[in-house]
Amino acid sequence: MAEQRNERQRNLILTGASRGIGHATVKRFSAAGWRVITISRQPFSEHCPWDGGEENHVVLDLSDLAGLEAGIEDLRRRLDGAGLDALVNNAGISPKGPDGERLGTLNTPIADWLTVYNVNLLSTVMLARGLFANLEAAKGSIVNVTSIAGSRVHPFAGAAYATSKAALVALTREMAHDFGPHGIRVNAIAPGEIDTSILSPGTEEIVEREIPMRRLGKPEEVAATIYFLCSPQASYVNGAEIHINGGQHV
Repeated sequence: MAEQRNERQRNLILTGASRGIGHATVKRFSAAGWRVITISRQPFSEHCPWDGGEENHVVLDLSDLAGLEAGIEDLRRRLDGAGLDALVNNAGISPKGPDGERLGTLNTPIADWLTVYNVNLLSTVMLARGLFANLEAAKGSIVNVTSIAGSRVHPFAGAAYATSKAALVALTREMAHDFGPHGIRVNAIAPGEIDTSILSPGTEEIVEREIPMRRLGKPEEVAATIYFLCSPQASYVNGAEIHINGGQHV
């Protein structure tokens, strides 16, 4: 049931909405009565169970920075001067080798490094800067989705992905410093092994060996934390990175 409010409908823009954490996050905010504008490389799917999804979906390739500029203009038009209460930068890519293997620093093509950094890092700051006026008007919140791979070598996440996520942690701090005086909070979440369709074979061994809770996380658990960070209950949380990994980082 949607939350009852006497105020205007709140607005969320979320990247990487087509599956997993993004999908669960859209469902969480939609259930609370928010208008959710989604961004994905893929067209809107009929299997996405939320109202108004198709008309509020933007097909956008975040690796194309020139195209992203035009996409930001489209997003501003869709907001039509309204405040942006939350921007969730969830999109992330991690290229694999020909046989699905992890790509390290010795064998990741330079073109792949550039693509990964465009999607995982540069699109984040471009969206935040491009939508700054809308965020400021709403005293909104930005949540950047980093990863446990940003702080340790991971057996499946590639070097370009891991270093882009480490850079995103630093970017979150810088943005919190720069956006905070304008009433915009910027935080990050760092998921660990979450039960989504992109899990790699062998993840069950990590669960047994490294995670004290001995289970995978649920996308809904991550979505709940994102929602908290965008809520008044987190009004003094700024520049933080919250680990959602069942204790895997300890």
